[in-house]
Amino acid sequence: MRPIFLFSFFIILSWATASGQTAITVVGPDVYDLLKGNYNPADYMPSTLANHPADVIEGLAEGVSPDSLKAYLEALSTFENRNTGSDTLSEAFGIGAARRWAYSQFAAFSTLNEGRLRPAYLQFGQDICGMGQHRNIFAVLPGIGPHRDELVIVEAHIDSRCEDGCDVGCQAHGMEDNGSGTALVLELARVMSAYAFDRSLVFLITIGEEQGLYGANAFAEFCKNESIPVRAVYNNDIVGGIICGHTASPPGCPGLNNVDSINVRLFSSSGTRNLARFARLEYEENLLPVVAVPSILNIMSQEDRTGRGGDHIPFRQRGYQAMRFTSANEHGDGNPDGPNYEDRQHSMADVLGVDTDGDSVIDSFFVDFHYLARNAVINGNAAAMSALGPVTPLQFKLEDIEGGFRYEFDDPDNYGLYRIGIRTFGSGNYFDTLLTVTQTADSLFSLLPGTPYYLTVCSVDSNGIESQFSNEVFDFFTTGTTGLSLPEKAAALLQNRPNPFDEVTTLGVFVERPIIHSEAYLLITDTQGRELARYPLDLQPGLHEVVYNHWNQRQGRGLYYFSLVVDGQVFETKAMINAY
Repeated sequence: MRPIFLFSFFIILSWATASGQTAITVVGPDVYDLLKGNYNPADYMPSTLANHPADVIEGLAEGVSPDSLKAYLEALSTFENRNTGSDTLSEAFGIGAARRWAYSQFAAFSTLNEGRLRPAYLQFGQDICGMGQHRNIFAVLPGIGPHRDELVIVEAHIDSRCEDGCDVGCQAHGMEDNGSGTALVLELARVMSAYAFDRSLVFLITIGEEQGLYGANAFAEFCKNESIPVRAVYNNDIVGGIICGHTASPPGCPGLNNVDSINVRLFSSSGTRNLARFARLEYEENLLPVVAVPSILNIMSQEDRTGRGGDHIPFRQRGYQAMRFTSANEHGDGNPDGPNYEDRQHSMADVLGVDTDGDSVIDSFFVDFHYLARNAVINGNAAAMSALGPVTPLQFKLEDIEGGFRYEFDDPDNYGLYRIGIRTFGSGNYFDTLLTVTQTADSLFSLLPGTPYYLTVCSVDSNGIESQFSNEVFDFFTTGTTGLSLPEKAAALLQNRPNPFDEVTTLGVFVERPIIHSEAYLLITDTQGRELARYPLDLQPGLHEVVYNHWNQRQGRGLYYFSLVVDGQVFETKAMINAY
């Protein structure tokens, strides 16, 4: 294997974090123990057990309601301003009223399901927009299986903003950003609380996202400090709109007023991208054959849109698997201070819709409730399979042998059925091939010699449900006749992927053996030799990857070059094409 280098009712648990958060507190009877897995699962066993994956999939496909999503959004709109620092005392206006309403929704869903869904707040101290104390809203559906101490989190932020990020009195309805995600989380809590899962599900509604991901940071920090194993985090932010604005944060959005109700973007870091691949696989194999309107899940090359961030990032920063779902099209790039900005995102124009015939009733909507419902089903399916699926194999290793690879991994549960995901360095972000195997150690042949391959493995249980995938392992292999494709030197510059590319592309350097050097970097230039970017490297053995963002360079389409430079000498150069 070669390494990959990649750039009680009121329970108080207090600590200070690097971001200045203090007094992170779970407010809710027994919910702290639920998060820790300290409970008797029999207490949360439904009187009629429904936990077969096929039943859950059918329940999601048939149960998620566009009308329910619309009703949540209409209710959220009535609070007018959900800024993190807005009013907390009013019953009708501000973030306090919105939080209490969301909590009441969770409580109502729990009443319909034998009290099994347990709502709570996560309170924390942080100076945000002049307010010093804040609360996330969440609900726990306790797992009933042997892995009930593991959490699967579906999250969205409820806070909204106007042009001024701390305007606490404006009309900040925030329907696309992020009433749509909040509605999705509530609807999944409603539908999924009728079922039982091995692992615990957490439906998390955060605040403070617009000012710096504070609510998600508090929950992630709580989990880390309490040593709570988080299995997966599915973040939903801007998941209901289908129309492009004048501006939009790339990658995505081909032009003004373009409409796309089919595609959805899945953002993740290189180290967590297998979670996005898992979500896509489970959709294509479980839902795609049965849904009336198919969706296309696009695994993006970035952790988020260019220059932007989201609530999945604090979880990834603490070592958890986390990803973000976002609409294909956005109405704005979120920068209302930009010249001639006239889009809805981060403005008072982010409303549910408009009245076109003068009868005081909205009849043209900016959120597509059917598109939002499809995204909810995609999320629910991924979260359900994370919560129901088997344990991921351990210690996945590769050894290059003549003509192929020998793989090996550990499976303490002896599932006896596994899938190995294979992709080549230049093939994109999804698997080229999925092989089904029955041995925990064996050899793979019939692959192209000298080709850089990534491999990963998952378990498959008796219901045919996959586990989440192991970390990817990267390697080449040799043959007796072809030999190693790399030249007989210590390192090789790999062709960028994708190529041609739009906003971003991944560059790679494979180091075969240690290189003594003082300075090494990847250099990006145009055809005139002008430097556009450079990325320092430490040339230790293994694969080194960097993501080049062409959009940041404000350069046009055309031919560009990237070079590996070691101690001032150009080691190797390749060409790449920007086609955006």
